[in-house]
Amino acid sequence: MWGIVRRKVGSDASSYLGQSIKRIRPAVSAPRTYMSQSKETLLVRRGSKYIQSFSSNILPGSAVSTKPLSDFVAFSQKNSSIQAWGRSFSSDSGDLVDAVVPFMGESITDGTLAKFLKKPGDSVAVDEPIAQVETDKVTIDVASPEAGVIQKFVASEGDTVEPGTKIAVISKSAEGASHVAPSEEKTAKAAPQPSPPAEKDDVDKKIPKSEEVVKEKPKAPSPSPKATSASEPILPPKDRERRVPMTRLRKRVATRLKDSQNTFALLTTFNEVDMTNLMKLRSDYKDAFLEKHGVKLGLMSGFVKAAVTGLQNQPIINAVIDGDDIIYRDYVDISIAVGTPKGLVVPVIRNADRMNFADIEKEINNLAKKATAGTISIDEMAGGSFTISNGGVYGSLLSTPIINPPQSAILGMHSIVSRPMVVGGNVVPRPMMYIALTYDHRLIDGREAVFFLRRIKDVVEDPRRLLLDI
Repeated sequence: MWGIVRRKVGSDASSYLGQSIKRIRPAVSAPRTYMSQSKETLLVRRGSKYIQSFSSNILPGSAVSTKPLSDFVAFSQKNSSIQAWGRSFSSDSGDLVDAVVPFMGESITDGTLAKFLKKPGDSVAVDEPIAQVETDKVTIDVASPEAGVIQKFVASEGDTVEPGTKIAVISKSAEGASHVAPSEEKTAKAAPQPSPPAEKDDVDKKIPKSEEVVKEKPKAPSPSPKATSASEPILPPKDRERRVPMTRLRKRVATRLKDSQNTFALLTTFNEVDMTNLMKLRSDYKDAFLEKHGVKLGLMSGFVKAAVTGLQNQPIINAVIDGDDIIYRDYVDISIAVGTPKGLVVPVIRNADRMNFADIEKEINNLAKKATAGTISIDEMAGGSFTISNGGVYGSLLSTPIINPPQSAILGMHSIVSRPMVVGGNVVPRPMMYIALTYDHRLIDGREAVFFLRRIKDVVEDPRRLLLDI
């Protein structure tokens, strides 16, 4: 039953609210509640049919009115307990529907309308993205609720929007589609209208001839340019600079990194790894691995497996400080830092300690594609107990990575460079990589950090240790 009507004993059932329901349409919407001091209550539950328009006599002695439900949104009257909440998805004619910002996650309250993917007058299909909203973590698409033609936009790029904010009106039919964007309408309204020539002539007639001739004042001589001393720097002109607003993702990254520096006692320790055996392992089995698992065998899976064994040997690296307590995590979720055109994102490989090489490579490949395409979800980036950052893909030789809060350490990988090394008393060229571990010295001592990094080195240089668990 879509509604429940309660009335006090003795009330006339035939006169409640003078209400006549005109049209009912299925929709999934928030609960509607209508309360009145005139003893009537109408409840419409979630998931039921909702009333699109109705006629009602709200208060005793007031006039009967017929209005769509959208006119009663956030409606209240002074000295009355009448309140109504609603969300309209169509106009009076049922031809227009609103495209609204979807739910963006429990931890996200608003976002920035980054750009429109369509223009007024364009045809759209059901669930076709028409705009993108940029949040602190991800970019979310705003989809069209119905197939039709975009009639107009009611929001502008750069606006701050919340879940449920209307940004566009979609017409199910092609009639009445407007090809003028809101910015163009504002520009047209703001354009000054020129005065008619007749009015100008009248004004000229009213000005006395004595006032028409005005002596020009002699111009003051322009000051000579200030001589620049040899010690003062010559700054570039301002017209050669561009000022653009920071994206929400970039602001979020900047805030978190600065908070990390202000909170943690950061310390970095280094080591170097001979990549000969791991690269030979990949070269020998890459074709068979691709044929069986459908994904290429890379070097990252070897470092993930090495990090898992290192975290299991040194659990304090996988722990975190929380107030006056230390939280030890009995699981290993490895975050992989991925650079995208919009900024740095850190998707998480869940339960990496239970995965083999193939599972890790598949998950890394899947998350990297989503991160690059901007379709990665918030859940896929939440959590993580340890981070691996591979600056070597960009050619970085050495760096000191910054911890990703609320973790306590991060491993930095770098480029592989052939360097002369002493092996068996002989100097031979070897593919070498510098690795760095930045850790929170409040929690992790240098001993545990060095042992962890040494474990990474041992496993990567001899992957057979993984097989024998030594």
